[in-house]
Amino acid sequence: MFNIRMGIPEMREYWNGLEKNIKAHVANKHEVMLFKKLVNCFKKLSSDPKYPGLCTHDIEALTKRYGKKVWQSYLENSKPAAGRIFWVYGPNKSDITIIGLEPHPNDKKDAYQKVTLSSMDKGNEGNALMP
Repeated sequence: MFNIRMGIPEMREYWNGLEKNIKAHVANKHEVMLFKKLVNCFKKLSSDPKYPGLCTHDIEALTKRYGKKVWQSYLENSKPAAGRIFWVYGPNKSDITIIGLEPHPNDKKDAYQKVTLSSMDKGNEGNALMP
């Protein structure tokens, strides 16, 4: 089992805002659907990063930019602009840090240049979302 962490600051702020809206029952329909997809994805990712439905694969362009192997997993599939999460192993051996959430990049050259990537935190044990 891997601990799922959010990259800082972008992903942690995004997740905290989404979770706050869900708990306060003020989330719109899109936020509720996204939250459910993320939770489902994180459960699968924490138990098996190579889970077939996630279609996990490395992204060479982001790996070069980030300086550490960056993986992409499907949040959803078979629809235009389907969501993708980008993640790295670490900072601790049992951690996966979510560093990006984007619609599927188009297939044009340099499509991954526009993907925003968060940084990893220092690995404080209290920051893990899952398991």
